[in-house]
Amino acid sequence: MRVLFEIFGQTLSTLWAHKLRSFLTMFGIAWGVGSLLLLVGLGEGFRSGNKKQFSDLGENVMFIWSGRAPALNGSFTGLRQYYLTENDYDDVVREAPHVKIAVPVLSRGDVRAVSEFFNSSGQLLGVPPAFNQIRYIPIDDGRWMNDLDNSEKRAVVVLGDEARRVLFPGRPSVGSIILLNGIRFQVVGTLKRIGHGDNNTLNLRIFIPYNTMRQYYPPTGVGELQNAINFINYQPVSREVHELARQEVHKIIARNHGFDYQNPDSFDEWDTIRTVDQIGKIFDAMNVFLGSVGLVTLALGAIGIVNVMLVAVADRTREIGLRKALGATNGSVMFQFFVEGAFLTLVSGVIGMAGAAAIMAGLAQLPQPPGFDTPRLVPTTAVLAISSLAVAGILAGLYPASKAAALQPVEALRKE
Repeated sequence: MRVLFEIFGQTLSTLWAHKLRSFLTMFGIAWGVGSLLLLVGLGEGFRSGNKKQFSDLGENVMFIWSGRAPALNGSFTGLRQYYLTENDYDDVVREAPHVKIAVPVLSRGDVRAVSEFFNSSGQLLGVPPAFNQIRYIPIDDGRWMNDLDNSEKRAVVVLGDEARRVLFPGRPSVGSIILLNGIRFQVVGTLKRIGHGDNNTLNLRIFIPYNTMRQYYPPTGVGELQNAINFINYQPVSREVHELARQEVHKIIARNHGFDYQNPDSFDEWDTIRTVDQIGKIFDAMNVFLGSVGLVTLALGAIGIVNVMLVAVADRTREIGLRKALGATNGSVMFQFFVEGAFLTLVSGVIGMAGAAAIMAGLAQLPQPPGFDTPRLVPTTAVLAISSLAVAGILAGLYPASKAAALQPVEALRKE
């Protein structure tokens, strides 16, 4: 143990004697490690932020709206508008085995909400009670709508967080009355805030039972259709079969509206599962690229340490010869130079990781833009960096150490 402390002390003395050289070498490695961890941490922040944005919609949510189909089957020159109906929804529920659950949604943006304090003009949605099984509906106070609300067409309403703040600023809302285009509705629940930043679109939504919406505020701009709906939300049985569920829904709607389901331009839809997978692949590729750049940086740092250690061997040739003449073994000489290389590498890596962690902690205190989460130190990347540093330290110190140990005492003492 005493010999180990002596070698470590000699290492510190040697590095201190060549302060500038040691500093530049350590700075290069610390910069590479810190940059690698910071870039990957920022990438994970974007990944996590996008994931949270999609989780604010719900889990494995798929949308389909009304669309435009060829006026004649097989023709691509003339298009006609078609509107989704309750029949489409019923057929999806009955005939699509890979669809776990589906809900019809009615939407209006021209209904004005008025309380005794203020008024709001957010989006009004008529949804069945099962809507909260597909979409993310976090209740803050009160309750969500139930089957009796829907079947009896009750005039009850659930307010989004921003709608509540506007209509009832600093006052209790559950149990209060609001007017929707002059019709009295009782507030039975409010929602927690959804999303980040100043985007209040989701939080300005107001929900009422589907059948109540159908009675008082049916869709506009759909011609003479009596059972038109604005869109359908559905969820596959599992994430793996979302393409099968989508094809089943396409076939049903195309059959009901008289066009070929194999024409993708006839459907206005959004598959959040596919979008999340595509974004995940982009971030995976970015992580691989950044990791490769980081490993190259570490390799260059290791080469720099090899060069520094070779210079150290050349500068201390007479010292090595004197030590060997006094009885130092090849192993002790080799171990000393190996320790110096490993020390330079590992201390530089720790400094780089600490610097990256400090910068991420500082960024966490700033307001985060939409779609971006707080950057964080990724454990797998940190482990990879430490492992790479350990290998780099071994390789960087091994060759110079073996070169120093191979010097003959007589030849070493002759060096000027």
